[in-house]
Amino acid sequence: MGRKNRKDRAAATAATRMLDGAGVDYESCPYAYVERGGTRASSQALGVDEHAVIKTLVFQDERKRPLIICQHGDREVSAKALARALGVKAVQPCAPDVAQRHSGYKVGGTSPFGLRKPLPVLVESSVLSLPRIWINGGGRGFLVALAPQALVSVLDATPVSVARG
Repeated sequence: MGRKNRKDRAAATAATRMLDGAGVDYESCPYAYVERGGTRASSQALGVDEHAVIKTLVFQDERKRPLIICQHGDREVSAKALARALGVKAVQPCAPDVAQRHSGYKVGGTSPFGLRKPLPVLVESSVLSLPRIWINGGGRGFLVALAPQALVSVLDATPVSVARG
């Protein structure tokens, strides 16, 4: 992976600056962004299993408190299970403009790293058992490949079981 090898990097983002600052070893993985292509398009472009491509979703609870959930690309988040895990009545995905306001990233380029403001981060527990994940590096058409434990060590992500599909 070679964290020190800058020539394989796309332009620095808030996410990569955070990863660099934390000493995380990662590989830059730029690809041709496809509008509304999601993890299926990015996994095909990079030739990796969509299950290992992790999407970063911005949700909010009934009191409009935002949070991040990192989920397998080929799975959906059960809002009921997520609300139960958080001990709240309900959660829902944020509208794109609200998600951008909370995260600092455009939808399609949201990373859990380098957020505009600190938010609670949850991660599907089975993500942590993968040997390597591909997750947004802070821009549309830009993923980073890294060990999933970085979600816990850098972001203090809380493991949950909220996947469906």
